[in-house]
Order: sequence, then structure tokens, then C-alpha cells
Amino acid sequence: MADIILASQSPRRKTLLEWANIPFEIVVSDSDESFPETMAKQEVPVFIASNKAKAVLEKLEQLQEPHQQKDALKDFCIIAADTIVLLDQLILGKPLDRQDAVNSLSLLSGRSHQVITGVVVLYQGKEYAFSETTQVDFHSLTLAQIEYYVDHYKPFDKAGGYAIQEWIGVIGIKGIQGDFYNVMGLPVSLLVQKLKQLGID
Repeated sequence: MADIILASQSPRRKTLLEWANIPFEIVVSDSDESFPETMAKQEVPVFIASNKAKAVLEKLEQLQEPHQQKDALKDFCIIAADTIVLLDQLILGKPLDRQDAVNSLSLLSGRSHQVITGVVVLYQGKEYAFSETTQVDFHSLTLAQIEYYVDHYKPFDKAGGYAIQEWIGVIGIKGIQGDFYNVMGLPVSLLVQKLKQLGID
């Protein structure tokens, strides 16, 4: 069994891996989350996830003891992910503040959008990347509902300013097409299949 590293501080990704009964440790490192302006929006999550995974690999390499072999990390499996909310061709990131969260949810109200999670697995010197897309349809939301959610749940660490598993998902989401857990931040069933293909199970 490879030593699995989750390169994320997200409590939701942590929970999903625990639900899948995957043993892991969390190691995070700061990485650049910018992307080229000319990049297709659908490719952005994988690009950012790749940078996260590489930053953690570099951190682990720096923590190695001087006497360790250069390939001592070859059996480590680093998993990184990034999630975006895409409304038409507009990426709605994590809200900067209360008003930004209100603005994001106001844009999503009564409309359909895509949630795209990019996942990168670094294992035995190779990078394996994939993404999952889920369509989410919102009912029309009142300003009072939006402000109630933002004030009570403070979704400032969530792409698009909402979490599907919270109150706003219960009362506001009309339906989804695709993986529910992808909207939470990780297409965990697809990840499990990928790990099996790599002999990590």
C-alpha cells in the first residue's frame, strides 16, 4: 500500500476520503493558484491541482534526511484537487467578503452552472490528471435567503460561495446532473477507480 498524502486543507475532501475508507495523511504547501488568461476555463482546476501536488512533493523532498535515497518518495501517492464554479464562462471563486458571497449567489440564483473539480495524482514519478463536471440548477433565491445563508454559514472558503450539503443546498438547489460529491469538492468514486488502476487499493 502506498503512503497516501492529501494535499488539501479542505475539511470536505478530508471527510470524503475518510468515507471511502482510504488511509491518508494531510500535507499542504503554498502554491500559485493563478492561471494563464488564455487557458480554457475547463482546464483551470487540473492546472491548479497540478501546482498544489508539485508544491507538496517539493516540500516532502526538502524534509528528507540527507542520507535517504533520491527515490525514497517513489511510493508516496500525492492527491491534489481544485474545484471551480463556472457560470457560462465566468469563474466564481472563493468569496473575498460578505458582499462578494452575496453577489455570487445572486448570479447563481435561478440559473444552471457547472462545478468542475480537477484532480492530480503524483505517483512513482508520474502525474495522472482528470476532472469531473457536475451541472447544478438553482431555484430562484430571494435576497433574504441569500443573506441568511451567508450570515449564518459564512461560506468564504467555498468556490461560488456555497456548499451543496448545507442549508442553501437543501432549499435552493433544483437538481443536479452528475456526481453529488464532486460538488462537495472531490469526485471520490472516480478517484477510487483511478487509484485501483494504479494498484493503490
